[in-house]
Amino acid sequence: MPGTMPGRQLTWIDDDTPLPPTAWALGPDGEAPGLLAAGGHVTPQRLEEAYRRGVFPWFDPTSPPLWWTPDPRMVLPVAEFRLSHNLRKTLRRFIRTPGCEVRFDSAFRSVITACAATPRDGQHGTWIVDEIIDAYCAWHALGRAHSVETWVDGELVGGLYGVGIGAMFFGESMFSHRTDASKIALAALVAFCRQHGITLIDCQQRTGHLASLGGREIPRSAFEAHLSRTLGADPPPSWAYHPQMWAQLGLESLSRPAAPDPASALPPPCA
Repeated sequence: MPGTMPGRQLTWIDDDTPLPPTAWALGPDGEAPGLLAAGGHVTPQRLEEAYRRGVFPWFDPTSPPLWWTPDPRMVLPVAEFRLSHNLRKTLRRFIRTPGCEVRFDSAFRSVITACAATPRDGQHGTWIVDEIIDAYCAWHALGRAHSVETWVDGELVGGLYGVGIGAMFFGESMFSHRTDASKIALAALVAFCRQHGITLIDCQQRTGHLASLGGREIPRSAFEAHLSRTLGADPPPSWAYHPQMWAQLGLESLSRPAAPDPASALPPPCA
């Protein structure tokens, strides 16, 4: 049976128990700051409830499902994305090279599986366990989870996956099998978000890599306030990437239609 001890002890839930208030998450002095609850199963229905509350699952193969809501929260404001000189050069080369393209949602299971299998510095094993893969693939089939993919000559070489609700995107994980392939996918996601009025990408927890790209921490209360403003907004009309979206990163001069069309204007760069 689920039991709750708000403030100091972990809340246990079953599949019929709603998640507790996020204020009940373990605090900075706890053994696992930000841990809100444990138990139940990871399903699209539970994920929908969780993400709308700013909660996400994160656990290893030896643990029950663990549900987290960190304070502070790492986010990437898309207007503050740092396009370094080297990444700009990489993007220019990628855009100009035949056979290089960004796709959305063409290989979701391959992306999440690659994220699970790709080794990471300082980490042993993966939190993207089979239950996570199956649940997010089912959620993808319902149109909620999305992949951003970097392709070179028909080969998937990098990408990321996450969750889109309203005018909000929650980033989950990324992988790269070639240098900067995941950064290309992230840059494309930022361009897509700017194009469609999504102002914030959730990054969950701080890493130096995300901070170098413009990510920063905000209080949980500010993050939840942002969710209350954006989750009910209209979502993008379609999850698809068009090369003209590179204009949102100031790369419009490099995006050309397959056949010249003087009447076709590129969208203006985001201010």
